[in-house]
Amino acid sequence: MTTLGFLYPGHFAEDDFPRTEILLDAVRLVVNHTDVDEDDYGTDTLMRTGTPERLAAGVAELQRAGVESVVWVSSSGSFLYGWEGAHEQTAALARAAGVPASSTSFAFVHAVRELDAARVAVAATYPEPVAALFAAFLHSAGIEVTATRAAGLASAAEAAAWDLDEVKDLVMAADRPEADVMLLPDTALHTVAHVTELERLLGKPVLTGNQVSVREGLRLADRRAWSPRLGRIFAEREAPPAPVAQWGAGRERAHTGRKGWSGRQTHSGR
Repeated sequence: MTTLGFLYPGHFAEDDFPRTEILLDAVRLVVNHTDVDEDDYGTDTLMRTGTPERLAAGVAELQRAGVESVVWVSSSGSFLYGWEGAHEQTAALARAAGVPASSTSFAFVHAVRELDAARVAVAATYPEPVAALFAAFLHSAGIEVTATRAAGLASAAEAAAWDLDEVKDLVMAADRPEADVMLLPDTALHTVAHVTELERLLGKPVLTGNQVSVREGLRLADRRAWSPRLGRIFAEREAPPAPVAQWGAGRERAHTGRKGWSGRQTHSGR
């Protein structure tokens, strides 16, 4: 059993995690909720959710659970620190937790790379200035953003109250034919139950905040898990067969294997 730890700000769409755990084999997801001063999408408020002190205060429960990695489940609470600042944030979290650590913002970067995507579209619930900073973070990772659609919601509670039709409207407005992947960064948005339907609607992979956060926790723990109900990023893919290896007198053995992770890059100093 692989045990993964997640720090989640407040109480909005955290039920995405038990839903995900049911769909994965032999993976335990432990969620600890961090404090939130106010529920609004102002940049200062969002950045305060991700201070080193606040994150460090949340790791004790995860340590007691024996987690093998920790992910800070907040896109805005990480990308608003900028590329270098977000690295420093996760490095501090790794030191506090004593295991590899990352954040949802880096989870998006790694998931886009795993899908070998060159261009993405962003469907954000945030106000436009916050959504633009997420696009800038992706640019820092060398990812081209073809379009960004900002819904302009004022709080995480508003995002958590959205239904599937509202999510569909947002992704349809954000989509562009040249985009290889659609990104929905808000971890307060309920998406895990709808990923496959959104992918059918758009005809392309869809990456969402809580979904990629789990994928990131698995990556850090060197664990692979698959479930097509969690979208194409969790769809099992076979690697091309390796050349047949000759061994023994007239005997052959073919070496095949499943495609693993692209390079092992963490944000924990490991």
